[in-house]
Amino acid sequence: MLLDNNRRNPSAILPSEITPQAVFEQRREVLKLAGAAAASALTGLSLPAQAATAGSLSFAKTAYGKEETLTSLQDVTSYNNYYEFGTGKEDPAREAVLFKPTPWTINIEGAVKQAKSISIEQLLKLAPLEERIYRMRCVEGWSMVIPWIGLPLKALIDWAQPTGNAKYIEFISYNDPRHMPGARIPVLDWPYIEGLRMDEAMQPLTLLAVGLYGQVLPNQNGAPVRLVVPWKYGFKGAKAISTIRFVEKMPNTTWMKASPREYGFYANVNPQVDHPRWTQSSEKRIGAGLFAGRVKTKLFNGYDEVAGLYAGMDLKKFF
Repeated sequence: MLLDNNRRNPSAILPSEITPQAVFEQRREVLKLAGAAAASALTGLSLPAQAATAGSLSFAKTAYGKEETLTSLQDVTSYNNYYEFGTGKEDPAREAVLFKPTPWTINIEGAVKQAKSISIEQLLKLAPLEERIYRMRCVEGWSMVIPWIGLPLKALIDWAQPTGNAKYIEFISYNDPRHMPGARIPVLDWPYIEGLRMDEAMQPLTLLAVGLYGQVLPNQNGAPVRLVVPWKYGFKGAKAISTIRFVEKMPNTTWMKASPREYGFYANVNPQVDHPRWTQSSEKRIGAGLFAGRVKTKLFNGYDEVAGLYAGMDLKKFF
């Protein structure tokens, strides 16, 4: 990692023992299924007040990833990259317990007809919530399969009414060193910033997630709302989004600033383009067992429907 001497090298952190699920029980509320075990197309989702919303909602179970073997809730919520709460994989589950994602609004800025803000309550009314099971690949070489609950990012874009000058979207994560101990350390240039090209953002797979595994999104997974782009490496998924800015030029994202040789803007999963310090040709599925072998990584993480977005591009140059 090409960081200055005052910054800690994230690659020096070794995977730690998994933290018990109890560490985040204060925040996590189990959402109630509507009806008994009926094979309904819709499942009831009740989001408690402390989850920055109120009332009852419903989410549709979709066909996305129905053939996949899910990573356990325990692993999904206790093995995380979320540097605002620490660089160790177990740090977020422990340090984010007291984080309060309520009330919450997202500021909409930049090349839009009118700058404005939207609350979580308003956001959840823009489109029906869906459960989508996505493969998620980390640039470090591990992967998970997660049943996200959310709405297409396109719904928010349509509501925001960007102008013709909007070519990219910049996502800025909440940053508060008082409640985020990792943000007190200059391991990265805070706040965390990520970005997408407009056509990537409008792609139907791109999701604003508010929950997982039928539950409100836990703090350590990016509550109350985070970006999920399944064909890209996980660091593209901005967490606890506080500002969305429509811009004309490509954003200089956090990891690009930290090490542009290692982390490109596109971050498309590509087994043919290795990270300078490790291969991307294979991956280790978290929770598969100590002796489980690595599996081959697929281009675009297997989501071939996005290939047209990059037609004619040199994916080794635009990595």
